[in-house]
Amino acid sequence: MPQASSGVASDSKVLTCAAVWRMPKELEPGSHESPDDSSSTAHTLELLCHLDNTAHGSMACVAWEPTGDGKKVISLADNHILLWDLQESSSQAVLASSASLEGKGQLKFTSGRWSPHHNCTQVATANDTAVRGWDTRSMSQIYCIENAHGQLVRDLDFNPNKQYYLASCGDDCKVKFWDTRNVTEPVKTLEEHSHWVWSVRYNHSHDQLVLTGSSDSRVILSNMVSISSEPFGHLVDDDDLSDQEERRPEEKSQEPPQDSVIATYEEHEDSVYAVDWSSADPWLFASLSYDGRLVINRVPRALKYHILL
Repeated sequence: MPQASSGVASDSKVLTCAAVWRMPKELEPGSHESPDDSSSTAHTLELLCHLDNTAHGSMACVAWEPTGDGKKVISLADNHILLWDLQESSSQAVLASSASLEGKGQLKFTSGRWSPHHNCTQVATANDTAVRGWDTRSMSQIYCIENAHGQLVRDLDFNPNKQYYLASCGDDCKVKFWDTRNVTEPVKTLEEHSHWVWSVRYNHSHDQLVLTGSSDSRVILSNMVSISSEPFGHLVDDDDLSDQEERRPEEKSQEPPQDSVIATYEEHEDSVYAVDWSSADPWLFASLSYDGRLVINRVPRALKYHILL
């Protein structure tokens, strides 16, 4: 299983580069090796190829195509967006197409995210205060949010269940949610953090659950039900209820839950640079701070069963 990674090479100055590595077959999903066996032996990764090293500048981001045969990779280097095609042997990366930011000053990408929708033909990027959408078939720009944030945009994430919804966060301490069909104004804005917001992630299964991590040392779990694909009450209609299950008047008039902060986690003592959801358990998430502390938490059980039931 090839894996893309960023590396740092130092020779009088620090340059960020990228390469593709292959994991040993023993560590791939479905292998018969037990956890005890894997922990007793140090495995060696196989270097398949470099992604052009630093010919286009320092790498800011590398992203695999979300679906498909695993042959396409997007990388962002300075002001270049590069689409790589891995050959059949996965031992060579060919630059299939590219595009560049144009404008005054030294424009540089800070983050990028490949959309899982539209047959994986769209990528969103961040540079300075702007968010841009790109069509990977033509490497042309399809939308631009010039001043998405008041300061630097740090991270992006696509709603996995609603194809036009995109989240962004930045140094203005805000998290914003966009409908890429109309980018004049965000559909929602969160202002719960007191310092730079480094990371934002949608839950892979229940997109009303959104994680954010910030330099205020906090991780915040929010419930964005109003713009989710699972609006309150959509699972059961009045017509589906039997006479015995008929709702009481007070239940019928009950207001649906509002967008809110579910929980704030303060186990970190330094800036939280990354948050992410488990790919195996939709209720499990992790956060990583500058001091190297990794914290794993779960969605509160009461909310879990409220969503499921």
